[in-house]
Amino acid sequence: MQGSGVLGPRGDLVARKIARRGAPRSWWLRNTLRWGFLKGWIAAHLIVPFANWWGVMTAIARLEVVLIRANGERIYYGVVSYRVITSAGVNYIAADIAGGASDSNLFKYHGLGTGTNAEAAGDTALQTECTTTLNPDSTRATGSQSSSTNTYTTVGTNTFDGAAAVTEHGILTQAATGGGTLLDRSVFSAINVASGDSIQTTYVLTLSAGG
Repeated sequence: MQGSGVLGPRGDLVARKIARRGAPRSWWLRNTLRWGFLKGWIAAHLIVPFANWWGVMTAIARLEVVLIRANGERIYYGVVSYRVITSAGVNYIAADIAGGASDSNLFKYHGLGTGTNAEAAGDTALQTECTTTLNPDSTRATGSQSSSTNTYTTVGTNTFDGAAAVTEHGILTQAATGGGTLLDRSVFSAINVASGDSIQTTYVLTLSAGG
C-alpha cells in the first residue's frame, strides 16, 4: 500500500502498525500469571543471578514467539516461557561430552503442539505434537544456530496448513515428529493459527559460570 498514493503518510503509518504489533493484553496477562511462567521468571531474574554470585554454574532458557499471519502481519508475543530443560536433554549433553553417540549440534529442531500439561524435567516429548496441520506434514522446523559467549540461540519457523491452538514448544534432535531427544519443553497460553499462518520461535539457552 505504501507508495500507492492512496493512503498518504498517515495511512502508511497505520498500515505499518497493523503489520507489526504486540500480543493482545488479555493474552499477555493470562500467560504471565501462570505459575509456570512466574516460576521461570523468578528463576531467571532472581535465583540464577544469586546462584552465579554464590559460585554455582547455572543453565536457563527462554522462548520468544512471533505469529506471522498469512497476510504478512506479525504479532510479537515476546518471551512466553523460561522453562524447562529436561533430564533427557542434560543426559544427552553429558553423553556427548563423554564422546558417545550423542551430538548436541542436533538440538535445532523446533516442535509445536497443543498439549497443556505443565512442563516437567521428566518430559521426553511434547504432550500433543502438531503433525498433519504442519506444512509439510509431520516435519519440525529446522532452526538456525548461533552462539555468543555463553548463549546458544536457534530460530525456527513452522508453517501451518490447518487450524490449531498452539500451547507448547520443544527443542529436539530430529526433524520428523514423534521422536528424537527433547532438550526443553515450554508451555504457554494458546496462540491460535489458521491455514497459511506461521509461528517463529527463538530459543535461547544461557549457561552461566559461577563467579
